[in-house]
Amino acid sequence: MGKQKNHKGLLKRIRITKSGLVRHRSANHKHLRSGKGGKRLRQLRKDPMMSSPEAKRIEKLLFRRLRGRTQPLAALRKSPSPAQRKALQAEKAAAKASGKAPLTKNALRAAARSTGKSAGKPAGKKAAATK
Repeated sequence: MGKQKNHKGLLKRIRITKSGLVRHRSANHKHLRSGKGGKRLRQLRKDPMMSSPEAKRIEKLLFRRLRGRTQPLAALRKSPSPAQRKALQAEKAAAKASGKAPLTKNALRAAARSTGKSAGKPAGKKAAATK
């Protein structure tokens, strides 16, 4: 079966931000402004982001999942502050000086496998049945 194609007309009219929000141009804002009131023009300048139900409809046209306004704030990756960045660099330098490599996820999993303990994941049905 063939690959699903994105809606090309939609792709020309929207932009997806890195956080998964959908930006679009608001209608009725480009020309014939003299007949519109100031309040209406101010409101048209507001939030260029699409609401969650509309973004959900767009997911179907693009055949992909979008992270959006319903995404919890904890799931968004934030850049560390300069103080946090310095602390991380100092921690890495201390680990390097002591001869130990900083533990990564893969290193933690390998250490857990060698000791026979699970690396934070619950035991499966087979493992629970053998215990």
